[in-house]
Amino acid sequence: MASKLRIGSRGSRLALAQADIVKSLIATVLPALAIEIVTIRTSGDRLTAGSLAEVGGKGLFIKEIEETLAAGAIDLAVHSMKDMPAVLPPQFRLIAVPRREDPRDALISRFEGALHGLPAGARLGTSSPRRHFEAMRIRPDLHFAPLRGNVDTRLGRLAAGELDAIILALAGLNRLALPIPPGLAVEHLDAGEFVPAGGQGALAIEARAGSMVHGSAEIDAAIAALSDPVAVTETSSERAFLAAIGASCTSPVGVHGSLAGDRLTLRTILFSADGRRELADSISETVSRSDPAKTGRAIGGALARRMLDRGAAELIGNG
Repeated sequence: MASKLRIGSRGSRLALAQADIVKSLIATVLPALAIEIVTIRTSGDRLTAGSLAEVGGKGLFIKEIEETLAAGAIDLAVHSMKDMPAVLPPQFRLIAVPRREDPRDALISRFEGALHGLPAGARLGTSSPRRHFEAMRIRPDLHFAPLRGNVDTRLGRLAAGELDAIILALAGLNRLALPIPPGLAVEHLDAGEFVPAGGQGALAIEARAGSMVHGSAEIDAAIAALSDPVAVTETSSERAFLAAIGASCTSPVGVHGSLAGDRLTLRTILFSADGRRELADSISETVSRSDPAKTGRAIGGALARRMLDRGAAELIGNG
């Protein structure tokens, strides 16, 4: 058994910040355990041009990390939950979902007033089909430009005047605590009007199935206890919905669960591949106090069935 607990992560600044969050959480409950972050370069990191949907989807950000985990070269992997497939391969398990960051998208622009405040014909940068279609739904007069690269690169293009606005996950901005260049405004997009990606803002701690983390039941249980019940319930509903409608990492789908007390509200919007057709719906139900995650999954399944009855499978290409 390795002397250190090894956590696998992408090498981007944001990914390492997220891995360090998990490292700190584990160190709090297991202070005597030596922990190492192992940087792994993924296919998504190497492919810096074009849309992810065209080159294989967000799964490219986890492929090599999961291969390293399966080989036993790392003990855990830390991912952005939104990059994870809705159904994991059987050799892996989600051992913990820590407290969720703000799941909303943020518009960063050279103008005040969020999407509604952009001038006609403004250049909006995003390579996410979901963000593109949601923004186009609100502001069809905008011009859209592809935008890849890390957060610093994207902010740099905006500050240089190549674009008038960009859309990023607010969670990434918060975790990096990046200073926003002078002259730029940050607007938080309402999750009811601009539905985030499933899992956005949440971290996924992944382990091998069928074995204890680091060969220790005590370590395994301590890491599993890092899960936040609210984050688990919300993301369980989102992932159950995505799995039931057959969404892939490239599907232009937004789905967001929000737990307030014992009431879970789940909203979704999905688009056809060309963005010309859309379906939207929401559901609100009381969750079980004894097993809120199970109820969350049931709520996600119920919303999926309603959407499938309305033609969701055909809309996203699974019909």
